[in-house]
Amino acid sequence: MSDLRLVIFDVDGTLVDSQAEIMAAMTLAFQSEGLDLPNRTTVLSIVGLSLAEAFHALCPDADAAQRARLVEAYKASFMQLRTDNREMGPLFPGAQDALDILRAQDNTLLAVATGKSRRGLDKVLERHGLTGVFHSEQVADHHPSKPNPSMILTALNETGVAPQRSVMLGDTTFDMDMARAAGIKKIGVTWGYHAAEALQADAMIEDFAALAGAVDQLIGS
Repeated sequence: MSDLRLVIFDVDGTLVDSQAEIMAAMTLAFQSEGLDLPNRTTVLSIVGLSLAEAFHALCPDADAAQRARLVEAYKASFMQLRTDNREMGPLFPGAQDALDILRAQDNTLLAVATGKSRRGLDKVLERHGLTGVFHSEQVADHHPSKPNPSMILTALNETGVAPQRSVMLGDTTFDMDMARAAGIKKIGVTWGYHAAEALQADAMIEDFAALAGAVDQLIGS
C-alpha cells in the first residue's frame, strides 16, 4: 500500500524513563574497575549509543581491554539489578495512549530503533506489555551505533515504507542525526536526556498527546 507510514521510536529517554537503572548499572560497572563514576549529566548524555561507543566516550583514557570489561560489567550489573527485582523504568506519561492511537490507524506501522541489546529490549517490551506492538525492532546487537542510519534503513526495508512517509521520535542528538542520515523526518521530545534546544528536530513535542498531530503534520495522514 502506497499510503503506509512508519513511526520509529527510540526507547531510553523517549518511551521509557530508565535513568535510575542506567545510573545504578553504571555505578557498579565503574566500581568493578576502581574508576570514578562521571556525573549524572555526563552519563545520561551517552544514552542511545551502543555500549562500546558509550564507554569510549565516558572513558577516553581507558584501553580497549578495560572498555570491554566495563561493557561486560555493565551488562551483568543491569541483569543483576533485574534479578534482584528492582523496578524497571516506567513508561513516560501518555506513552501507552500515544502508541494505542497510532496502532489503531490502519496505515501506520510502528518500529523501534534502540541502543539496547536484543535481550534488553525484550525485557522492556515484556515488562510494559509491548511485545508484538512494533513491526520492526532494531537493536544494538545487529547494527553500528547511532547515529549511523543502519537501524532506520533496515526498518524501512523490513516494512516497505518510503522514507518520505517515515519519522523518528527521539530524545537525543544521536536519534536526530541518525534520522537525518537516513533521509527521514524527526520529532524531538523535551523530556529526554539531551537538551531540547540541541536536537534541531523538524518538530518538538512537550508531551505524548501531541505526537499523533506532529506525525500527521510531518509525513501526512
